[in-house]
Amino acid sequence: MKKLIFATALSFVGLTAMANVESPELKMDDTAVVVAQDFEEISVSDVPEAVTAAVAKDYPTAKVAKAYKNDQDQYKLDLTLEDGTTGSVYADAEGNWIEM
Repeated sequence: MKKLIFATALSFVGLTAMANVESPELKMDDTAVVVAQDFEEISVSDVPEAVTAAVAKDYPTAKVAKAYKNDQDQYKLDLTLEDGTTGSVYADAEGNWIEM
């Protein structure tokens, strides 16, 4: 009798372990998100003093190659380091860095 109960329990566990659990299919959205930045190039001398001070403080070896401004008084600065590395940073008019 013990063998019959053990065999029944073992086969039940085996069958339930093999049961296929159907997971819901994740649907991917095919639309791309495009962020319109609308920055217009400005003269480097038109960048506010607070922004140039922030660049001098946080990137002491960098020079501002190009500067851009949008209608929200946010600035995009293309920086060039002494070793030739280039990159872009974003700041508001008060010199606070913005993640974009």
